[in-house]
This record gives sequence, structure tokens and C-alpha cells, in this order.
Amino acid sequence: MSTPLLDIRGLTRTFGGGRRWFGPDRAGVHAVQGINLDVARGDTLGIVGESGCGKSTLARLLVGLDTPSGGTIHYAGDDLQQLRAQDRHALARRIQYVFQDPLSSLNPRKRIRDILAAPLRYLRGLEGQALEYRLGELMEVVNLRPEFIARYPHEFSGGQAQRIGIARALAADPELLVLDEPVSALDVSIQAQVLQLLRRLKAEFDLTYLFISHDLSVVETISNRIAVMYFGRLIEQAPTRQLFHAPAHPYTRVLLDSAPIPGGPPIKAEEGEAELPDPLSPPPGCAFAPRCPRAQDDCRHTVPPLDNLVAGKDHLAACFHPIEGPWQRIATQSAQER
Repeated sequence: MSTPLLDIRGLTRTFGGGRRWFGPDRAGVHAVQGINLDVARGDTLGIVGESGCGKSTLARLLVGLDTPSGGTIHYAGDDLQQLRAQDRHALARRIQYVFQDPLSSLNPRKRIRDILAAPLRYLRGLEGQALEYRLGELMEVVNLRPEFIARYPHEFSGGQAQRIGIARALAADPELLVLDEPVSALDVSIQAQVLQLLRRLKAEFDLTYLFISHDLSVVETISNRIAVMYFGRLIEQAPTRQLFHAPAHPYTRVLLDSAPIPGGPPIKAEEGEAELPDPLSPPPGCAFAPRCPRAQDDCRHTVPPLDNLVAGKDHLAACFHPIEGPWQRIATQSAQER
């Protein structure tokens, strides 16, 4: 079995907390809790979930903008913490980040040429004619006119600025791009153009994507596999088509029912309480249990593990009582055959 490009085990991130001289310990915010995740080379893994579930925190941990409180991250078999310690540029040459707000991620005091030239100089050591040639290539590959390189960020639209952000990420010649809501700030027509560009670049440069979004239609369009997050945990993973047609976790079903589809059925509003638990005082057991119509006593006392629904199937869910689906019919059939 080949080594995954990205291997995450037990990853956690807690903000705040700690001991006091007097009184009880301070409570910490459990932003990411025990994430186990494999990303194969060439995959586009979509990560979805509502605001506050830990998607962006996970992204920042992967690119070194934040430090884990526990767990390990391995990239192609190498420990990322050791890579940072040995060479501060080693991680940037392998993994690059595309930000949600393209304009705020670009230095307003620098021309586009200087923004793109920085990673070419410091990460790839290019100078002179080689640098100029690569700058022209980057502008061409993201479909921007060469003369735009002399402009400042404020002279571009949101879609053009995001193309520049993508070009800056590609300048390091990475293998993995972490895209944090890369099209959420763009108009729908511009979103389609950027998504088409990302698909072309993935094939052209043999890239692997970790695509974070709250928009299910966007994730369905670009991802071949989806991981669903809730309250800092991964609660379901499956191939895109399988997850959309037969979700196993009740929370995934809520997300799908809440997404508007042009020409489709009306959206279904969630009944009852629809708020995330208190991050300073997480509930015992499954965090979704207070909102779940299928919750039972075991859900309220024990955290369900993220397990395969059927041995050998590529569908995992952290649920003791998953929604009835084809995996249960397969399991029943297998039991009868035995």
C-alpha cells in the first residue's frame, strides 16, 4: 500500500486554558479534536462543515501558520514539525495556502511583480532572466495579461486578485495546495471561472488539493472525496458521489437538506436546537446528539469513533446509529450469506 501524501493522526488544537494560582483551571476552546485523515497524492479532498467547526484551524495547522496542541502530521512520510526545525523553507516548498479573501492576502504596498517574485527568489533561488521568464509563465498560467504585473492589488477585481493568489502559491512549485474558501468571496460566474482554472492547474501540475468550503455545490463540483467536520471532529468521509447520494451521518443529511438547489425541492429547516455546543464546555459523547433525531443513550455518553460502515468499503462515519443506506443492506445481505 502506498504512503499517503498527507498523514494526520490524533491532531488537536486547543486555544487558551491552563492552570491558575487559585481557583479552578481555565477552560480551553477545543477547536480541533483528534483528527485522523489520509490524503492520497492527486486527490482533491473537500472539507465541509458549518462556521466554527474547525475547518480553517485545520488548514492553518497543515501549512504551519499555527502549532498543534497534540498529534502528528506527516507529509510523504516526513514529520512536518521536524521539517520546520531543520529548514524553515522546506514546508513552504511542499505545501502552499490560498486564502479566502484574495485582496486582504496581498500586500497593498507592493506591485504584483514583487509579490510573485518573493517566493521565486527565496524558495526557488531564481534571479535574472530565469526569474523574469518564470514571472511571465505564472501570469500566463492563471490567464492574466502580462502588463498586469506592474499594477497594485487594489487595481484588480476579486476574481483577478484570487488568480494572483493562486499564482503566488504556484510560484513555490508545491505538491499540495490548501485552499481555504477560495471562491466564497466571488460572484457565482467568477466562481465557475476560478474552479475551472483550479481543475486545469491540478491536471497540468499534478497537484493535490485540500479544498475547504461551506458551499456543498462547490465542493461537489471539484472534489473526488469529502470529509465532513462538526465541532472540531471529522464525522464522515466518503467519495463525493457516494456521500451526496447516501449520507450516513445525520449531520451530513442536515447539511444536504439545507443547501438550496436551483430547480430542486425547497430547503428543509432544521427543527429544534440548531446551535453548536459551548466550546468551553463540550458535552460528553457525540457533540451532535442534542440536535440529532436518531440520538440514543449511548450517543450522549460515548464519542463514536470514525469507522468503516462496512469492512472494505470506502465510507467512514462517526455514528452509532447511521441513517439507513446501501451499506446496511450490504451488511445484512452478507450476514445472511454467512
